[in-house]
Amino acid sequence: MKKRKLGKNGFEISEVGLGCWQIGADWGNEIDKKKAFKILDEAVNNGINFFDTADVYGDGRSEELIGEFIKNSKTKIKIATKFGRNSNVFPNNYTETALRKSVAASIKRLNITSIDLLQLHCIPTEILKKGAIFDWLRTLKKEGKILHFGASVESVEQGLLCIEQDELQSLQVIYNIFRQKLTKELLPLAYAKGIGIIVRLPLASGLLTGKFTSNTQFPENDHRNYNRDGQAFNVGETFAGLPFDTGVKLAEDLKAFCPSEMSLTHMALRWILDHKEVSTIIPGASSSKHIFENSNTSNLHPLSKKLMFDLKEFYDQKVHSNIRGAY
Repeated sequence: MKKRKLGKNGFEISEVGLGCWQIGADWGNEIDKKKAFKILDEAVNNGINFFDTADVYGDGRSEELIGEFIKNSKTKIKIATKFGRNSNVFPNNYTETALRKSVAASIKRLNITSIDLLQLHCIPTEILKKGAIFDWLRTLKKEGKILHFGASVESVEQGLLCIEQDELQSLQVIYNIFRQKLTKELLPLAYAKGIGIIVRLPLASGLLTGKFTSNTQFPENDHRNYNRDGQAFNVGETFAGLPFDTGVKLAEDLKAFCPSEMSLTHMALRWILDHKEVSTIIPGASSSKHIFENSNTSNLHPLSKKLMFDLKEFYDQKVHSNIRGAY
C-alpha cells in the first residue's frame, strides 16, 4: 500500500482508507461486532491505516467499535471523525458548547486522548459563511483536543468557502468518474493551498462496481433505497446524484473503457488516485473481499492519458446533465 500526505503539513496515510459508515449498522444489513472487527482487521492487514467515521454513524456505534479495535491493534491507525449532523445541532443549533460536547464524547468512544482529524459534517452553507465555527475548531486544536481539522462538504461552493480558512487541513468530497466537476477549480485551488483531499463515495454507492442491474433491490433501511431521490438527505450522497436506472446503464457503458487487466471497480478507483490532489479514497466495505479488491488499487499502474481523456469526454457528454442535488 502506497502512502500520501494529508495536505502539505499533514500526517501520512494510506492511499486507500476505509469508510466506516456501514460499521455503525444504521442502514442496510446489520454488521455485528465480530464481522466489523474482521473488516477492520482485514483493512489493517492490507496496509490501510486511515479510518473515517462520524459521531452519527449508528449513533456512536461506529466510533465505539473502532475504539475497541484500535485498543488491541499493534498498528497505528489514524482516525478521522465528524461533527455536525447530530439531531441536537443540525440544522441550526451550532454552538461552541455543542461542538465541545461532541468532541469529548467522540474521544471517549474512540478510546483516545485527542482526535487526529475532526471534520465538519456537511453543515449548512450559512454556518460556513459566518465562520465562527472555524474559530472554535482552532481553539480546540490549541488545547490539544484535536490535532487537525477539516470539512466534509456537499458542493464546490462549500469547498471554496472552507479553503479560505486558516489551518484547514483537509476537504472531504464526493468525487468519482460520475462526478467530475471538482476537477476544474476546487481540487487545484485546494492543492495550491496545501489542503488534503479525502474522497468519499468513490464507487458512487456501488454503481461503479458494475454489479447492479435495473432489477437490483436494496433493503428498506438502505439509503440506496430510501434516499435514491433525495428523500432523506442530499441526493448526491446516494449514487452520486444519478437516477438509479441511468447510473446502471452508464456503468454498463463504462465497462467498454476498462483496460483488459482491470475490473470496473479498479478503473474507477485508479481514476481518482491518478489525480495528484487526492490524498486518500475511503470506500466502504461489507466484506474482506471488498477490502482486498479496493486496497489493491494502490499498486496498479496509472491509467493512460488517452483513457483519462476519454473518461472526461464520457462524463461531459453522457453523465453531467443527469447529476442532481448540491454539486
